[in-house]
Amino acid sequence: MTSKPFASSADLSPKQERFETIVPGVFAMSAQGDPNVGAIEGEDFLVCIEARATPVAARRWLERLREVTTKPVRYLVLSHYHAVRVLGASAFAATAIVAHQNTAELIAERGRRDWESEFARMPRLFEEPDSIPSLTHPTMTFADRLTIELGPRYGHIELFYLGRGHTRGDIVVWHPESKTLFAGDLVEAEAALYTGDAYHQEWASTTLDNVAALGAEHLVGGRGKVVHGQAEVQAAIEQSRMFLVTLLSQTKQVVDRGGSLKEAFEACYQALNPVYGQWPIFEHTIPFDVARVFDELRGVEHPVIWTAIRDREVWDQLQS
Repeated sequence: MTSKPFASSADLSPKQERFETIVPGVFAMSAQGDPNVGAIEGEDFLVCIEARATPVAARRWLERLREVTTKPVRYLVLSHYHAVRVLGASAFAATAIVAHQNTAELIAERGRRDWESEFARMPRLFEEPDSIPSLTHPTMTFADRLTIELGPRYGHIELFYLGRGHTRGDIVVWHPESKTLFAGDLVEAEAALYTGDAYHQEWASTTLDNVAALGAEHLVGGRGKVVHGQAEVQAAIEQSRMFLVTLLSQTKQVVDRGGSLKEAFEACYQALNPVYGQWPIFEHTIPFDVARVFDELRGVEHPVIWTAIRDREVWDQLQS
């Protein structure tokens, strides 16, 4: 296997952003495999979902949103702790920044090192990085479920913790009136999964079962296109599940016979590439994905913290 540019460091071309009104008052923006964002209208406020990597990048999303609504942002919901999702938070001037209690703990534990890691991996997403004032810390957290009332004519939304998955703090945003689900990185639609901080066995089973049980008719995943109709939603969930199942099965065969991380990487790459290799960030994610699942299947319960140095070591070992 020839040497490849590190992670997404060579992906420097701008992506075409697509703004979509899912139903009146429910909005999303995707960008050819970049992290998706969304918003839901309340009576006199907005709930925004995800913050992008910098305030500058966040303001571009907000400018587009302001073309359809001028309501202030009361709640900014973060699905998990990764830097490209949270560091643009200051642009929203939100009354409350909402996340799972585990996400707050993860930011305190590893937020600074995750910031440095992701900046090196995905420099294009960090537009004007000097605009980031500091780490983003939630101001409102919950354990299992949080209801946000939107107002008499707007219904409500539910924030759910459905189990460990992409991280141990992932939450989803459910709008029951429109059956729209913002799933964070628990589900991707035609995009590869990043699983370097994951709990693959739980994610592939009970967590995705819980996601599917909501019965969404519109789904905004962490990356990839917005999908509509129960069949397409289910297909996205199963596409994500199969990615995880393949990582687990291929790596388990290697671990059971005492094989190496490099052998596990090669087996996973060969198994996943025919279907997922054409989709965004596959080449970027697969070394880090395999490193984590290899650890998990050898009894390392919680993900080892990724640092800029460790990133390069794993990349050089597996992707060169």
